[in-house]
Amino acid sequence: MGTKKLHPSVEKFKAFTKTHPLILKEVRGGKKSLQDFFEEWYILGEDDPVWEKYAAEGSETKEKTGGRSSWLNQLGAMLENLDPAQVQGHLQHLTEAITAVQNVITQFTGPQQTPQSQAPQPKGPFSFRKD
Repeated sequence: MGTKKLHPSVEKFKAFTKTHPLILKEVRGGKKSLQDFFEEWYILGEDDPVWEKYAAEGSETKEKTGGRSSWLNQLGAMLENLDPAQVQGHLQHLTEAITAVQNVITQFTGPQQTPQSQAPQPKGPFSFRKD
């Protein structure tokens, strides 16, 4: 499976977003799209004063929180944005899908036999034995 090469300007922007983490935070928050940031970056360049607020606050946040607590903060922020009704709906759909898969498997394998019904069954409708 081959990897898809990105355009050089996209790779530069990707590196730029790593040094300016608040850009991704705003994208995840839904304030602005990554496409909008890319277009501004492409037009204004990396050295424009607009980008200072995205780098300065991001580095302070990274120093304060550290690795593990930053991960927990991200998880907490993600959980705050969850809609319980949507989660319930997704779980219901997942349950229905699992039930459907189980039904298909049961149709192909046949019903499970209980230990009482595992005795050998006669091959025909009459149970004749040879003498």
